[in-house]
Amino acid sequence: MRSGARRQHREEEEESAFVSMTDMTVSFLFIIMILLAFFASQFNPEETVLKSEYDEKLATIELQKSFIAQKDQTIADQTRQIEELLKRVAELELRLAEAEKVDPLEVYIGQTASERRSILERLRDQLLQEFPDLNVVISAENDALRFQGDGLFASGSSALRDQRTVMVVQRIAARLNEILPCYTLGPRSAWDTGCNPNGVIIEAVQIEGHTDSTGADISNLRLSTERANTTYAEMVGNQPDLISHQNYREQPVLSVAGYGKMRPIADNETPGGRSTNRRIDLRIIMFTPGSSEEIERIREELQAGVGLESP
Repeated sequence: MRSGARRQHREEEEESAFVSMTDMTVSFLFIIMILLAFFASQFNPEETVLKSEYDEKLATIELQKSFIAQKDQTIADQTRQIEELLKRVAELELRLAEAEKVDPLEVYIGQTASERRSILERLRDQLLQEFPDLNVVISAENDALRFQGDGLFASGSSALRDQRTVMVVQRIAARLNEILPCYTLGPRSAWDTGCNPNGVIIEAVQIEGHTDSTGADISNLRLSTERANTTYAEMVGNQPDLISHQNYREQPVLSVAGYGKMRPIADNETPGGRSTNRRIDLRIIMFTPGSSEEIERIREELQAGVGLESP
């Protein structure tokens, strides 16, 4: 009896457990059905996309991403190029600013060259007004008046050719004596901004004798020097004040030199070339300062009208 009761009790427990599992399974299936019904209610056939269309859209997106990446790289490259160009522009602007800096010494040297050319042109034009047929030109270097050919001296002679030639030399002296006070120091210095606005100063006015290549070298050198001395003596004899014009070192600016055949300006193989080489040059040498400070001292001396003490 007791054994039968236990078996019956165990069977009842097993049946109870089976019923409980069955209920749970039914409940779970019911929940799944509810979820399926919900998802089914949300499903819209019109919103579905074919795989081929999806792949096409995906490829387009990838292409656009690649295009954007390329654009970004291009922009980065262009930005780098712009930065390099801006850096180059800055360097060029700096160089330009350096180049535009004015060097007072260079400006002054340029002014001396320009003023010398002006003096020579003035002398030439004044002489040609009085002696229209005079063979006088400005040198190619713009530093001398050239009296060419046999106009002043006969061939082989150191004496002025005739009275007209003497008058030419005397007029050169007179015109030069009128110009020099504005460009020199000494007792006759008379500088003002009207005649010499840049305050330049003459170092020397050199009377140079030259010959052609005919004859012995020593003879030509002696002849050229004698011609320069003859011209100098006639000029100073007519205008004694010429020797009072002084340079920056209180030295007389008027001087002489003979070069013989050593400085030809034409071919000595032709009669015309030899005639051109037989000449007197009136060379004007401008003083070149060594510093910007010296420029100011020169102008102060010109303004004061007196020379400096000799070094």
